[in-house]
Amino acid sequence: MAWSRLLAWWRLCLGLLSVLVCFTPCVNLQSAEKINYNLVHSWADKLGMELFHLGDFITRRKEVQESFKDAKVVSRNGASIVDSMAKEIEMMMDLKVSAVRRIMDTAENTALSHQNDMADKMFSYYSAKEMLEPGDPVPPIPTPAPDMDKDIGEPLIYVQPKVVVLEPRPEFHNTPVNFSVSSVHVPVNVFDRAPDVIKAIQWSENLDQIFRDNYKNDPTLSWQFFGSSTGFMRQFPASKWRKDVPVDLYDCRLRSWYMEAATSPKDIVILLDGSGSMWGQRLDIAKHVVNTILDTLGTNDFVNIFTFDKEVHAVVPCFDDTLIQANLGNIRELKEGIESFKPKSIANYTAALTRAFEILEETKLSSRGAQCNQAIMIIGDGAPENNREVFELHNWRDPPYKPVRVFTYLIGKEVANWDDIRWMACENQGYYVHLSDTAEVREMVLNYIPVMARPLVLGRHDHPVIWSQVYADVEDTKLSDYLWDINQCEYQKADVLEYWQVHDQMLEPNEMHRRKYRRMKETWNQPVDSNVYQFMTTVSMPIYDRRENANITEEVLINEALWELQTRETRIANILGVAGTDVPINEIKKLLSPFTLGVNGYAFIVTNNGYVLFHPDFRPIFQGYILKPSYNSVDMIEVELLDDDRPARDFNPVLMTIRDSIINQSTGSKWMLVKNHFDEMKRVARIKRQYYWTAIKKTPFTLVISYPEQYGVSHMDIRADQEIHRISIKGTNLRSVFSGKRWKIHPDWLFCKHSNRTFKTPEIELLYFLERMSEPGWRWPGSRSAMPPEHAAAMFSNNSSTGRYPSINEKESYYCDRQLMQALVFDARVTGWFSNNTSFNSKDDKGTSASSPIAVLMGLLPRNEFKQRFGVTVAFLATHSGLTRWHEFHSNAAEESGVGETFSQNNTRAIDEIWYKRAVDQHFVREESFVYSVPFDAGESNSEILVTASHAIFHNEGGKTAPAAVVGFQFQHSALYKLFHNITGHACAVDDKDCYILDNNGYVVISTRVHETGRFFGEVNGGIMKRLLEENVYKQVTVYDYQAVCFESKNDINASSMLLSPIFHLLRVGKWLLHTALWYIVQLLQWAPGVSSHYADMYGDSNDTEPPAPEPHPEHHSRNGNGHGKKDDDQWLRYLTLHRTRLKPCDMKRELYTLYKEKDNVVYNMTAHACERPFVVLPIPYSNLILLVIDQMCPREGSVVLTVNPQPIDYHLSVNESLACYKQAREFNRMRPQSCISRHANESGIKLCGKACSVYANLGLLLLCHILSRWL
Repeated sequence: MAWSRLLAWWRLCLGLLSVLVCFTPCVNLQSAEKINYNLVHSWADKLGMELFHLGDFITRRKEVQESFKDAKVVSRNGASIVDSMAKEIEMMMDLKVSAVRRIMDTAENTALSHQNDMADKMFSYYSAKEMLEPGDPVPPIPTPAPDMDKDIGEPLIYVQPKVVVLEPRPEFHNTPVNFSVSSVHVPVNVFDRAPDVIKAIQWSENLDQIFRDNYKNDPTLSWQFFGSSTGFMRQFPASKWRKDVPVDLYDCRLRSWYMEAATSPKDIVILLDGSGSMWGQRLDIAKHVVNTILDTLGTNDFVNIFTFDKEVHAVVPCFDDTLIQANLGNIRELKEGIESFKPKSIANYTAALTRAFEILEETKLSSRGAQCNQAIMIIGDGAPENNREVFELHNWRDPPYKPVRVFTYLIGKEVANWDDIRWMACENQGYYVHLSDTAEVREMVLNYIPVMARPLVLGRHDHPVIWSQVYADVEDTKLSDYLWDINQCEYQKADVLEYWQVHDQMLEPNEMHRRKYRRMKETWNQPVDSNVYQFMTTVSMPIYDRRENANITEEVLINEALWELQTRETRIANILGVAGTDVPINEIKKLLSPFTLGVNGYAFIVTNNGYVLFHPDFRPIFQGYILKPSYNSVDMIEVELLDDDRPARDFNPVLMTIRDSIINQSTGSKWMLVKNHFDEMKRVARIKRQYYWTAIKKTPFTLVISYPEQYGVSHMDIRADQEIHRISIKGTNLRSVFSGKRWKIHPDWLFCKHSNRTFKTPEIELLYFLERMSEPGWRWPGSRSAMPPEHAAAMFSNNSSTGRYPSINEKESYYCDRQLMQALVFDARVTGWFSNNTSFNSKDDKGTSASSPIAVLMGLLPRNEFKQRFGVTVAFLATHSGLTRWHEFHSNAAEESGVGETFSQNNTRAIDEIWYKRAVDQHFVREESFVYSVPFDAGESNSEILVTASHAIFHNEGGKTAPAAVVGFQFQHSALYKLFHNITGHACAVDDKDCYILDNNGYVVISTRVHETGRFFGEVNGGIMKRLLEENVYKQVTVYDYQAVCFESKNDINASSMLLSPIFHLLRVGKWLLHTALWYIVQLLQWAPGVSSHYADMYGDSNDTEPPAPEPHPEHHSRNGNGHGKKDDDQWLRYLTLHRTRLKPCDMKRELYTLYKEKDNVVYNMTAHACERPFVVLPIPYSNLILLVIDQMCPREGSVVLTVNPQPIDYHLSVNESLACYKQAREFNRMRPQSCISRHANESGIKLCGKACSVYANLGLLLLCHILSRWL
């Protein structure tokens, strides 16, 4: 008995001890093992279980999965999809070409019929810069009479601006427009009342009718325009020119769509005279000429610049002996090279011309370059001889054909040797101009365009159709440098004002690092989808003057001193201009049916040069609003990153082979292992993708589609009995399946589109078409784009039984994507119940699940207590058809009415949302799991942090599986932290341990220090992150960014912007005086209370009260008093002084991280072992999270910092090399444009080659020379 009592007491003691062990916090664990593996394991299991059951209950995921049981899963045919998409795009592009061809034909006929009209200098037209809207103040008529114009000898002309009514239209990005008339833009360097300009403006007004007819035939047309060779551009519909830029740099003749249509591709060698006489203004003019020539070139052209004195040198040494493609990056490199050019000695024209001809000949023989037009452009102040022998040797071998044209630009006011340099141009089918001022450079340089267009014009009937590369509407890349300079000035202004408020605190190293990091983060802001710029391609066509002869008036040299104006008839071949229409990139994207490619599928278009027209990783802007220097020269192999661990720019031969097939416009398919980065380039996924490509006929473009092989090979489809027509017959009201307001559709997808009506929102437009579908006689249109009128007429005249195409001439023209609409209506029908708020305390509610006691407990909680405990704000559902539904969780009906609206404003893109994509990827890591995420650097903000959780719903049928939808919810981060704290007790709140919850990419979701939330863990504790890498918890994935922007220090001594004269030294003195004055002014503000208070009132923050200035430190005061503190005080001046930088294209890399996907990773079974392994890491079940507990008593490797921020790539270049040089040495293949018209037999009959110069003696210079000759 005693023994039994003793045994009972023993069992009781053991029981009590076990209870104590279970409920005692970890701080009371044995010191030998500070981190109890089993206890941490229990925390991870409990947290994962509770979060999963919360998500299971909130999202009702099982009910959602059950809703799709009647759908079927079918295989996706990539080859069929890409072929269908290509045909849709081809038909749309045919429509645009047809419209441009009608503009071209009308313009040529109109110009011919008005050739004898007189120019009316008082002609009134709708000027895009000056026209008024009703109610605008009318500018007063100048009185008294304007001054005489000294140049033209007539009174300046004033014509009152015309008035026009403008209305914003969404299809023109809400730009106010008028569809009755066109407007005219005239560049700042063109005088609109000059006879040839105003005459062309007069006759081109007759184009308004064809503009209107085109728009009536095809309401999807964007801007239509006629760019005149005289400089103006007529644009339809009429609109005002934007005035939010400092200078109007726009000139249609410098745009790629004009240049490529006006001339065939060309190889150009620019020769710049480097003789000692080219200093001063002549050098400035010469550099301006070179830069303007470069601005006229496009990606189908090739160029190089050589300077010549006694020897010939390439301005960019690494480009020597070759021609480079004239893309934005290379052009920028050439412009920077010409900036530092300085004339030296006597110019050797013979050596320069010989070098130019040799390079052009080598280029042609090696099948490089444009392989079409070739030209040499000489810029100098006179040639000592005409170098006839060089031309006979290289250019006159096959008379009368001369393969290389020569254009000459004579620089300077007082020049004597003009006849030889003019002879070079006239005898080599070129053009000669004389330049004496920078203001006339652009007009004079552009004279070479009509000359190179002569073979086109003489051909008469051949009008090449040109498709431009992607570009940003009317923007000029020069504005990028301007905007960056303004941005730097704003930074300096902010620094000065902040320094006045906080003084030397901002000079502390931590504060300086924080400010620098914050600004660098702003430059890393590279949005893929942005409305700052409207990106587009343009289709254009040259317009010819159909006259063969014309009367011209020119100055003729009668004798050595007499010039006379003479009029004569001569043979001409003039280009009138270029007609074109824009095709917005977003409109092309809508034709690609992203729905058919599924989640993480995408399409992109590649040009003949290998550049992408658009791509999901095309990032043309940085800082949120500044165009990158070479934004439209992104090669497809720079955005399709293979997962092959090769060094930067060591591209896989397989990828290069695919690229060659694509630019050659072949048809093919291939699968590849790739690295896909997303979410601001801070996350990465390594997946196997399938690629298909085919040509878009009659264009230089090739369409490519891609989707993941793991879940993209199959997709959801509806059964026949679920089609819209059949359910309508059964009495289902289609609008009723979209009841309520808690739903949205993908804003960028084309569900149904009305050609003649606009709707406030996509949802309103959808409801309109659902009503139409319920009406008798509804028929699905056969194609997205109508056929061009001339094609349709021919087809229907030949075969009246041809299937119906949607006529754009119809009053009710529209298009609906039948497959997408069928899927959308099905999804809406089966998920209609989801948007209803969960009914608490109701056993009959569809959302209540009794699968677990925790779920039952959740269902029994009152609404306000449920919201308070779990912090859930909204639950959502997004389907593969682009439908998003949600419902809010409020404590009461009157509270937080804006929660759902906030979610719906930022999360309407369904399968394109990050949480959707990540959930689908997570499905193949663990099916029964949620993906949790917090915003990056969320802990640095003062706002409420929301955690987003999402889970993918897959539907299985017949051994095939496809993603049907994603469900999820958002809840307060504070509620998650509280749940974590309740599970771990006080174990993570003590000083000897740190507890973290990290996501699958290494970002902090939970930390005991809230400000670390959203940060990358390698920046928080680099030493432990390094150990996690070594133990294969995370894997490092290197992602290259070939679209990055770097910032290169500017050299204050810029040879192109100042003269090396005494003025230069005066400027240096002025700069020193300015710095000294600034230093004394700040000292005055610091020590003069009255002045400082006034300064604070003027420039301080009006919302804050400026604290009293701190009393100066005694030591600081004494140093100033002794006069020895100036050097220390200069530190702030050195820091706040603006160190200007220039934009530079560069390559960067990011080291991103992802969890190893191997199941049962042995590292998760490892316990902590003193300071050799001072942590325990465990996966949190049913999630993408891991739990990390660290022993803080062990020494920390503070010097180790791992970051996901971009780092420059070091290619080990020499001093004179740049990235452009590195890329040029590894240039890729390209396909030349099909059209090349570079010669015509009748061109030799055209003798117009530029006016000769009139030489006037400068008496002052003659007198000076006479005096010097007597004294020297």
